[in-house]
Amino acid sequence: MTLRFHAVSKANSHVVSDYKKPDARPEEFFGCNVFDLPKMKQFLSKEAYAAVVTARESGGRINLDMADDIARGMKNWAVSLGVSHYAHWFQPLTGATAEKHDTFLDWDFDDKKFIEKFSGTLLVQQEPDASSFPSGGIRSTFEARGYTAWDPASPAFVMESTLCIPSVFISYTGESLDYKAPLLKANAFLDKAATAVCKYFDKNVKRVTSTLGWEQEYFLVDAALYDICPDLILTGRTLLGHSAAKDQQLEDHYFGSIPERVAAYIQELEVEAYKLGIPAKTRHNEVAPNQFEIAPIFEEVDIAVDHNILIMDLMRRLARKHNFAVLMHEKPFAGINGSGKHNNWSLATDTGVNLLQPGKNPQSNLQFVAILVNVLKAVHDNADILLGSIASTGNEHRLGGNEAPPAILSVFLGSYLTDLLEQIEEKGMADANVGKEEIKKLTLDIERIPELILHNTDRNRTSPFAFTGNKFEFRAVGSAANCALGMIVLNTAMAKQLVKFKEDVDALIDAGTAKQDALFQVILRYTVESKAIRFDGNGYSTEWQEEAAKRGLPNATSAPQAWKAFVTEKSHKLFVDNSIFSERELDARYEVSLEGYIKKIKIEANVLQDLAANFIVPTAIKYQNVLLDNVKGITQFLGDEAAAPVLNILRSTSAHIAGIQSASKKLSEACALADAKGELAETAAMYASEVRALFDVIRGHSDELEMVVDNELWPLPKYRELLFIR
Repeated sequence: MTLRFHAVSKANSHVVSDYKKPDARPEEFFGCNVFDLPKMKQFLSKEAYAAVVTARESGGRINLDMADDIARGMKNWAVSLGVSHYAHWFQPLTGATAEKHDTFLDWDFDDKKFIEKFSGTLLVQQEPDASSFPSGGIRSTFEARGYTAWDPASPAFVMESTLCIPSVFISYTGESLDYKAPLLKANAFLDKAATAVCKYFDKNVKRVTSTLGWEQEYFLVDAALYDICPDLILTGRTLLGHSAAKDQQLEDHYFGSIPERVAAYIQELEVEAYKLGIPAKTRHNEVAPNQFEIAPIFEEVDIAVDHNILIMDLMRRLARKHNFAVLMHEKPFAGINGSGKHNNWSLATDTGVNLLQPGKNPQSNLQFVAILVNVLKAVHDNADILLGSIASTGNEHRLGGNEAPPAILSVFLGSYLTDLLEQIEEKGMADANVGKEEIKKLTLDIERIPELILHNTDRNRTSPFAFTGNKFEFRAVGSAANCALGMIVLNTAMAKQLVKFKEDVDALIDAGTAKQDALFQVILRYTVESKAIRFDGNGYSTEWQEEAAKRGLPNATSAPQAWKAFVTEKSHKLFVDNSIFSERELDARYEVSLEGYIKKIKIEANVLQDLAANFIVPTAIKYQNVLLDNVKGITQFLGDEAAAPVLNILRSTSAHIAGIQSASKKLSEACALADAKGELAETAAMYASEVRALFDVIRGHSDELEMVVDNELWPLPKYRELLFIR
């Protein structure tokens, strides 16, 4: 039995895990592994508790004496759960999380013995090696020092018997080396700008937060099959593999019954998520076979980002317990849906108002229209930077087909809001139906079915940035990404736009225009200026690409091209002038992106050459020998004419072997030529074009061989096995 058939047999023998759900209801154990406010009240002094609450709500600093008090309470809580170690948990530019574990055990010089203790100094700051993480030149190998610093707004949690303390990561010289520090800065900038605008409509607003509800899509593959796929193990996607005769074309997997083994995995995932305070809400089959989704209730954006990166870690840890491997690559399988991480984004006031929820009266609707138009203007003016924020090696494969949005940033509003903005443009704000809330109902011709209330907008799955009723869905974010970067760009762009909006409105008011008229005039101007970004049609159509070009909308064809937007004068004015990134940090992140891109494609190239040389070509040659013996036998007994069909297969097989070998040689040469460029941007551009183009050539020959070579000989799992064994 070949290794492949052994793996298939093992995969088919896997049964539902013996995982036992807790007897308690989720609300009874939700957050049990989180040092949240109720536990702080229990384990902290009143003064320490108040200090944490103040730091969370207004950004007040916690002094070291108070930090000692908090550290003691946090340690006592963690020890009560059997914890022996602690770690600062942070999000470096690798795209994953990082943590260095230390024990609570320490030497007591007074009593001359080991005791468990945890000080405020250790809580507030730790020192990981900054040169071993991507830094874009900020840290060299000989400049190793870096710091993690506790973020009091994100609660500590216990996982794998370790107290994890969410932190930011900075260099010895103070530059950010992570995703969280700039996200916190962007959030603060947006809070200040949005609060100032909200006071036009409600003087009681003191704080505005951005909220995020992510949708995490992923594939599950049986572990036995995954373990014999070098490409899945090392790159996260299949570099070879012919399409299965059946995949998603019957549309029978989407929202179908969740397979029993998968259901057990998801149930345990949800329970562990609840323990960590992650409010998982939705689970379902996605469009492609063996593709699924998990999504939470909305949270403040920085907490939501923490929870997303944490649940991705949980998913990987738990998958093996259920004999699965989880794939979060944006396009693990060619020809079928890829995976995204739709970022559902909105703004909320401390008075309980969703600023993207259309209101029921003219005044609240005026506020909604003001925020809506500012979103459009922010996206219009920063479309290239937003596109750069979601660019990646994986997203290059995903964007533009199979229900993923195209790499042209546009905004879908739906007919109701589009009509409203057109009324504003044609008639002016005063005559448009700004105060009219339209509730549409749909009555089916079936007595027992109740009336349905229609939303004020349809859905458009080809739109990268779509209004969906009371929020915007940033659909272009990739499934493997840390969604912080997209939120940093969006929040910063929105904050800058709101600052400009207030300046423009105030200028008119100072010149003697009534406040309401001033708001109307600026909203009207922004509606016209941002019109090019609005598109409600088919984002896949050729006509739209032509129209988008006429409108001047960016359409980057590769990630390196998209990332150039981060090193423009406009980008520096957006981020540097508003203290989100320093100029050095911004340039460094561009360099980190390019370096990561080159390394990932180089790994893919090496894996592909390995597969071609050690799996595909030897298998094809083995099959050639079978064909040669067959030809000899047929020719001997039936003559040359009878052997012709087999000879044709033999010639085709030989041609594909030669094609693989030729393309593999060219691939090595293309990589060497790209590496010789020296300049990162040029090297990345060559990897995006010349190097990747040869992947398709090798794959084309290999996939043709897969359809010819005896199934018993083929060494790699086929798509029908990877996608349908569950």
